[in-house]
Amino acid sequence: MEWFILLGISTGMRTMTSTAVLCWFAYRLLLPQTGWSFWTANLITVIVFTFAALGEYVGDTLPQTPSRTDLPLVLGRLAFGAFVGALGAHAINEPLAGGILFGILGALIGTYGGYQLRMRLAKLVGRDLPVALAESAFALILALTAAWKLHGDFVVDHSRHYL
Repeated sequence: MEWFILLGISTGMRTMTSTAVLCWFAYRLLLPQTGWSFWTANLITVIVFTFAALGEYVGDTLPQTPSRTDLPLVLGRLAFGAFVGALGAHAINEPLAGGILFGILGALIGTYGGYQLRMRLAKLVGRDLPVALAESAFALILALTAAWKLHGDFVVDHSRHYL
């Protein structure tokens, strides 16, 4: 379940990053997505979420971008946290409810904890841009790490089915 929390934290920091990463993993057949999540392995889906993530990276560096702690943005991050938790759980045959709950918990941590950390580091550095770029990179690293660990769990579980 710790991987679902990491996906959620990444989502709380950058909403589209974890979704884009999971779509890439599904497209590259590193995480199976069948049934209701089959569409995540489609190249068009990968492109859409990748551009959404890249747009978010750019938008997040702009001074007029609203705070991620504004209620509508928090709700969106929680929804996407639930979504990536569900995708991750579905991929490795874990209960969806656990994936959803841990994804939401991680999104809360990433939203509020990431905001506080960014504000403090920006004050310390004296500029927001380098901190925003580092936060984007960190969100991507978290999502990649979690997806890679889920892939490992899938490979282990998948091999057991043949023993």
